[in-house]
Amino acid sequence: MLSGSAPDLGWEVVTSPAPIAVALDAPDLETAARWAGLVTPHVSTVKIGLELYLRYGPEVVASIRGASRVQIFLDLKLHDIPATVAAAARSVARLRPQLLTVHAAGGPAMIRAAVEAAPGTPIAAVTVLTSLSNEDLDRIGVTGTTADWVLRLATLAVEAGASALVCSPREVAAVRAEVGPEITLITPGVRPAGTDAHDQARVATPEEALAAGADLLVIGRAITSAPDPGAAAAAIAVSLRRHVPAVRLSG
Repeated sequence: MLSGSAPDLGWEVVTSPAPIAVALDAPDLETAARWAGLVTPHVSTVKIGLELYLRYGPEVVASIRGASRVQIFLDLKLHDIPATVAAAARSVARLRPQLLTVHAAGGPAMIRAAVEAAPGTPIAAVTVLTSLSNEDLDRIGVTGTTADWVLRLATLAVEAGASALVCSPREVAAVRAEVGPEITLITPGVRPAGTDAHDQARVATPEEALAAGADLLVIGRAITSAPDPGAAAAAIAVSLRRHVPAVRLSG
């Protein structure tokens, strides 16, 4: 949680990193590690995606985590038959990521297999990719809107044991109402006001996503493409302070 100003009442006001996962979509491990070092003082989490993991393997997790002990979000979006996903989840669980993603569209048996294979690793089920629009789903053959499909997959995933869900900021309020307060909601497609949406179809600002009920905001290029990624992360963290209550520890 992030602190605001407070009178001196014998408490120590603690400013914790912002609930942001910085997407380290870097061309090489050295760049990813440098970005992680710059943003870690300001954000709670860094996200390692499929490209970086496939290029460097398990080594990338240790290199990025380093001495900072930042939380690692391993975004591999596993999607295969249950036995294969179980084996994959079991393999990466030894890296101790704080989150591991699977595709909710893989079905309840697949999600349950991942949960059971990696009991110490929170499994986050990806509902509908934020790059997809209603028209895209229609062309794929999915009936209904993206919002309908997100809610259907969210319910299915939670019933199968997922402890976190990935959905766009546009659906997060409806998903929160559907699954309750105990499920962690992760929102990609988060863009500070005035920045390019790039390949995302369903976006919102960090403040809007947090106000709608998101627990963790995934932000990539708005931070990593900035001249100073650390300063960009710090600026977004400051903008979120009014949305997150202060945390106080007894002095």
